[in-house]
Amino acid sequence: MSSFNITCPKCLHQFEAGESMRAEMKDQLNTQMMKWKQEKEAAFQQKEQQFQLQLKKKEEEANQRLELEKKQLQTELQQSIQKKVSEDFENKLRLLEENAAESAEKLKMARQKELEFLQKEQALLNKEAEMQVQMQRQLMQEREKLKEQLVREETEKSSIKDQEHLLRVKELEKQLEDQKKLAEEMRRRSELGSQQLQGEVQELMLEELLAKTFPFDRIDEVGKGVRGADCIQVVRNQLGAETGKIIYESKRTKDFSNDWIEKLKADMRGLGADVAVIVTQALPKDMDRFGEKDGVYICTFAEVKSVALLLRNAILKVWDAKKSQENKGDKMVMLYDYLTGTEFSLQWKAISEAFNQMKQSIQVERNAMEKLWKTREKQLEKVLLNAAHIQGSVEGIAGADAVNLNLTDQDPLLLD
Repeated sequence: MSSFNITCPKCLHQFEAGESMRAEMKDQLNTQMMKWKQEKEAAFQQKEQQFQLQLKKKEEEANQRLELEKKQLQTELQQSIQKKVSEDFENKLRLLEENAAESAEKLKMARQKELEFLQKEQALLNKEAEMQVQMQRQLMQEREKLKEQLVREETEKSSIKDQEHLLRVKELEKQLEDQKKLAEEMRRRSELGSQQLQGEVQELMLEELLAKTFPFDRIDEVGKGVRGADCIQVVRNQLGAETGKIIYESKRTKDFSNDWIEKLKADMRGLGADVAVIVTQALPKDMDRFGEKDGVYICTFAEVKSVALLLRNAILKVWDAKKSQENKGDKMVMLYDYLTGTEFSLQWKAISEAFNQMKQSIQVERNAMEKLWKTREKQLEKVLLNAAHIQGSVEGIAGADAVNLNLTDQDPLLLD
């Protein structure tokens, strides 16, 4: 073993260091290195905890911002939907008020027409009665004249007078028959006009009933002289979309005619309607209540409300079934238009910007920590380098086996 001499700094006396001194120096150096290592590890763990807390705080702030933006988007969407629903309700309310005003005006006009017609009918009846009285008077007068003439003529020329009397009687009978035919024609025209007015009143009541029962549907009146049904009901769903048509033919007569069915079926084809209904006072002989005959529904005015409700619900269900199958392609087109539209692009851009900001914030924090780690690594390398210089100097003086100052042998983690 080589000797290790130590020089006194005061008297410059050299003496050989013993084993106890070398062991003490080695223990002191190891103690200092362990203390330094523990301090560095504690500082590193503290920085690591601070970094984790900052990262967690950043994530919470980002989540709060995303939640706030989500709530704002939901609030704006709800406000938009409420505004649209309110506008639709106001428009429908305005339409209902307009329809109610039109129905009231039509009913008023119909009542006025009925009053005028009744007055004309009464005047015709009075005139007819007066004409019959006048005819009876004229007939009595003519008979009296005829009797006088016969008595007078019998005294002169019985044969000639008899012939003239016969001709005169035939002439008077012919006049009486003509007057009876005229009175019958006037009575028939009066009854026909009364039936037509009654039919118009029932049509107005039918339109008013449908408009009141189904306020969201469109009730179209077919004008007089126009070929087609008396009334058309355009069925609409809750969203206002037209789903089908129901046409109505109003009849108020004593007898039912089968020709009405074929005529209404032709009108149904011409108007593109789904269902046809005849509202009549007189049902067919083989029916005592509401029913279907040759593709046309027949009912009384008292049954029309229930019949219309059933038929309308059936049209809505059929339309919904068809819509669910037919609009699959349209829904894909709408989804594609939405994904390629401006609204989706702006929303996704806002999300992307928030994500990029979070990512940049995390990258900045990571770069700062990596810079700190690099600084510590350089400091550690510097310590190791200085320790290696000390070790080389000691080994050069005392020998390689005299003192073990190799730091890397004590903790291999320091090389990492």
